Amino acid sequence: MSLDKIFECKSDWLRGDGPDNDIVMSSRIRLARNLSGIPFPHRGESSTNNEVLNKVFDAIKKTGFFKNGMLLKLSEMNEIDKQILLERHLISKEHLQKNYANAVAISEKQDISIMINEEDHLRIQVLKSGFRLNECWALIDKLDNVLEKHLDFAYSSSFGYLTVCPTNVGTGMRASVMLHLPGLVMMELINKVMPAVIKLGLTVRGFYGEGSEVLGNLFQVSNQVTLGKSEKEIISNIHRVIGLVIEHERNLRKVLCHKNQELVKDKIGRAFGILANAHIISSKETISLLSILRMGLDTGLLSDCDAFNINELFILSQPAHLQKQSGQLLDPESRDVKRADLIRQRLRKSNK
Repeated sequence: MSLDKIFECKSDWLRGDGPDNDIVMSSRIRLARNLSGIPFPHRGESSTNNEVLNKVFDAIKKTGFFKNGMLLKLSEMNEIDKQILLERHLISKEHLQKNYANAVAISEKQDISIMINEEDHLRIQVLKSGFRLNECWALIDKLDNVLEKHLDFAYSSSFGYLTVCPTNVGTGMRASVMLHLPGLVMMELINKVMPAVIKLGLTVRGFYGEGSEVLGNLFQVSNQVTLGKSEKEIISNIHRVIGLVIEHERNLRKVLCHKNQELVKDKIGRAFGILANAHIISSKETISLLSILRMGLDTGLLSDCDAFNINELFILSQPAHLQKQSGQLLDPESRDVKRADLIRQRLRKSNK
């Protein structure tokens, strides 16, 4: 599978289906693993990190999980292609910035990826649409078990899996969900709910994870620590807390649609009008307006759009994707024009 054909494959996690998909855009579970007896990537020599890369590549090829997928060395990729992987949430910002013989394995459906020589030797990730943490765990647990037959992971009987960051020691698991919370934001309750979520043992980040900005009413919520807790306990706690957030969001959407329906319809209509007719539009404005269309679809106040199309536009309208589709480097102003062109075409196609 060539990276040039990545647009032909519909990313599994963008389908817009699954439990509670009106609020939970995606679920992700990531496992941090390191090879026993080998220095962590930032402590390793170039030859050692390349040894890790070769060992992990060999193991991945034996798993059967990446048939028709991709094994990519970041050093052999141009900057646009690397940014595309970041925009698709297949690698992290940290992975993009490292130079430790780093690479990534990506499944055909783009629901599984393994970052090699990021902060840890392996960062295994499963990403699915909707509130599907249990399904993510079932799949990643199988993959982890198969990999462990071919790789000797660093493990302590006292502490669990050993990782670079102390907060990952134990299960090495980070479970997260991407939440779409326009109701909480519009009713100005988000600054009350999110601190409560943090007090219950979770952490809140932006669209692209740690250190990123909150865009389009999208919040990434995950567990804070893994030590002393089992995988099932971590997932159970997230389900409990996120269940409460979902309930609050749904109630607020009902209030908005009942008491302020014309105002909400106006916001949705204006958002659609701008996106369907603009000739210049920024990335930030695009995500903000797409968020409003998503709310319109999820509340039944908008029926002229397709959920997958809207979800995909969150990604396809990002800078690297626009430049890849254009086949050339674009300055910010040109990207804003191309973005507007793309959105107009997709929305008009969706309405036919």
